[in-house]
Amino acid sequence: MQRSIYIRPVGVFRPPASPAPHEAFTGEVWGGLPLTGGPSSFAALEVIERGAKGVSRRVIGLGDLFERDWGRHTLAASDLLENIRAPRARLAGLSLDKPRIMGIVNVTPDSFSDGGNFLAAKAAIDHGLKLVEEGADILDIGGESTRPGSDPVPVDEELRRVIPVIEGLRAKTEVRISVDTRKAEVMRHAAQAGADILNDVSALTHDPAALEAAAATGLPVMLMHAQGDPKTMNDNPQYSDVALDVFDFLEQRIHACEQAGIPKAKLVADPGIGFGKHLHHNVAVLSAMSLYHGLGVSVLLGASRKKLIGQLCNVENAADRVPGSIAAALHSISQGVQIVRVHDVAATRQAISIWQAADAGSEAVVAKS
Repeated sequence: MQRSIYIRPVGVFRPPASPAPHEAFTGEVWGGLPLTGGPSSFAALEVIERGAKGVSRRVIGLGDLFERDWGRHTLAASDLLENIRAPRARLAGLSLDKPRIMGIVNVTPDSFSDGGNFLAAKAAIDHGLKLVEEGADILDIGGESTRPGSDPVPVDEELRRVIPVIEGLRAKTEVRISVDTRKAEVMRHAAQAGADILNDVSALTHDPAALEAAAATGLPVMLMHAQGDPKTMNDNPQYSDVALDVFDFLEQRIHACEQAGIPKAKLVADPGIGFGKHLHHNVAVLSAMSLYHGLGVSVLLGASRKKLIGQLCNVENAADRVPGSIAAALHSISQGVQIVRVHDVAATRQAISIWQAADAGSEAVVAKS
């Protein structure tokens, strides 16, 4: 199903704090409209309409938001606006009123950046605990590389890789643990081993049993957009408008999850940087990250060390793409994205702390993080 109207919050900012009683002040503090419940707000909306003649875009200031006829009276537009403003539920008990970091633990021999480094269970567990010390809020454990051109991993092998790591980490940390898998059986076993979150790069479409299995676990689910299978997904991806097409796909998967018994409050959307997308597609999606707040769920960015950084900055070695990864993370956080999935937790945490202090004009926000 393709939408005809989309709205994207623009002019995202943190409203100024009310002055202290001893400070001279006249007038009112203008706070805009809250973005996903705050603490950020937005000052305008980009209204995007798609029809037979193509896509049109216009920006509506908040002063005109409830005065001009831009489609707000339609159910589709009013629902989007409500989704953008509504507070987000906790994720596995984790509040999302500040940026959260998901640290990557690849228990694989062939991941694009760190394949083989943490294939042994002890090495993966030690790495996960190190990421916790560096400030990770979530650990994402994956036993199958889904990089472009990768081959699928048999379910028994994936279980052999990830379950001991999940069990080992669960015994040593209370940080939330997610399992990065496309397979229903791995989801079930991971939940039994202590995983808190399911993270599926196929948005529960790869395995016919995944939707039912995910619902049965009762765990939150991260749904990612990908066009095609990892083996061939970047050969020739095609889109009408990539940011809007991704929105439509994710909206459909959210509806499918709700129909299967997974509440919307337990869902997270990931537009899938690098999955079935060429450079211009990835840049377009990255630019439009605030669009996905209209889905009414929390939003995750996974751009860490990815190929688009190498293409934009001529950096061949994935491990040398940390500055670009941080830039992508901060850009998305500035658009209200709640979760960033990264390899380099300490560097990302430091960058976010400085961004938070500068954005709020106070060091107190860092102390609370």
